Amino acid sequence: MKHTVSIILTALLAYTVGLFNFSWYAYSITTFVIFMAIPQNAGKSFIAGGLTIAILFLLMAGKLDFDNEHLLSKKVAEIFKLKDNYWVLLLLTALLNGLIAGFAALSGSLFRKMLSSKRRR
Repeated sequence: MKHTVSIILTALLAYTVGLFNFSWYAYSITTFVIFMAIPQNAGKSFIAGGLTIAILFLLMAGKLDFDNEHLLSKKVAEIFKLKDNYWVLLLLTALLNGLIAGFAALSGSLFRKMLSSKRRR
């Protein structure tokens, strides 16, 4: 149950942050806070936070890319010698954001564990 709640909260808060066009690290901050507030296993936190943000970022960036007819992504793909494979660029950026958010979720989970172990002493 905690796992599902944390995934839904992460998706909702990250989507809200994305609507206001904050920087890329805002996703990490929201993910860190959510996984610090909801106690979970560190491995599950990494996977849940990473996959949630990766999928959300892929959907949001894909919609923006589709709306402007892939103009910018095609030009950037040419710079990286990806020919006309702009979708590879979207997948790579989603993977990178997923890794960053996964490590933020892991850090939040471990930070909570550290605080709770200090409180017991």
